[in-house]
Amino acid sequence: MPSLYTLQILPNRTRSYHLDLPGRAVSIDIQHTLLGVELKIGKKRRLCPDLATARYLAVFARAGCPDVAVPYDITQISGYADALESSWHRMLLLIEHLTADRPASMRTRLRAEIINELRHEIRKAGAGTPIPQFKQSTRQRPLR
Repeated sequence: MPSLYTLQILPNRTRSYHLDLPGRAVSIDIQHTLLGVELKIGKKRRLCPDLATARYLAVFARAGCPDVAVPYDITQISGYADALESSWHRMLLLIEHLTADRPASMRTRLRAEIINELRHEIRKAGAGTPIPQFKQSTRQRPLR
């Protein structure tokens, strides 16, 4: 996940997004309402423009990352959300597979350590700029 985030998402034009995460573990749900798609983090709800954005933000909320970069191009978010979700689930399945014959406490400790390292790598990479960079030179004719 961190390599996907730093090598594919951050080099593109992004905007920073702050997830108001509580200090403890809470449930993360995506809800479809009459007003659109909402990302529910604990008791708080965040309105999302579409399902892909909600899925993208849900992966980072599950990992406990409070600040993330969201791609400005909405056509790319769905592909990134797919890749991040599959990476997240592969990580959990790999932990289950490697600790199948070990005590549950070791599985929990290993999962917490890996998620903590993941969170540290994403925090180190940064959340991008608050406002995306736009091309300032939009002139089509040369200056005289």
